[in-house]
Amino acid sequence: MNKLISLLIAGLAVVMSASLAMAQTSLSRNEIINSLQGAQAEVEISADMLQRQAFEHIKKYPGDNSSEALPLAAQLAKLRQFNVEITFDFDSARIRPESYETIGVIADALHTPYLMGQTFFVVGHTDAKGKREYNLELSIKRAAAVRNALVTTFGVPVGSLAAVGLGEEQLRDPANPDSEINRRVQLINVGF
Repeated sequence: MNKLISLLIAGLAVVMSASLAMAQTSLSRNEIINSLQGAQAEVEISADMLQRQAFEHIKKYPGDNSSEALPLAAQLAKLRQFNVEITFDFDSARIRPESYETIGVIADALHTPYLMGQTFFVVGHTDAKGKREYNLELSIKRAAAVRNALVTTFGVPVGSLAAVGLGEEQLRDPANPDSEINRRVQLINVGF
């Protein structure tokens, strides 16, 4: 009898965990929608311009870490955006399997009427470990991998996404440049 009760409790715990995971997924979808809807069309930034600026920033401010912000950083901060953690294999652009659920939630949000027809930058960021040039190249590959997963696996329209890598040029926590909080993918709504 005690074994049966233990099995029932364990089964109930699994069901409750699954319910909480579903609730979190729904919440995350709504957070994404709320964070991204309402584009501000008066700010005009192209993906190529932003990418070029990241390369130029490294040349203009060489060294391990730049204390200077990207010139477009203030304009980017005005745009509707959402940060999310996507995990990759070490030193690779291969998305780890556990992140596909997160990418699916992003795709679900992008398929809603609130966000359809708008254009988004998928921006990859790294921490400051390693060479800046290498981090920039890796972040470009990772942003492209997320964009490709959204398009090929989840059917997000190819024309609505542009991949951009910023490496360590726009740290989320500049006081702790090697912190994992700096490793992220950012979705930025750049309008119609």
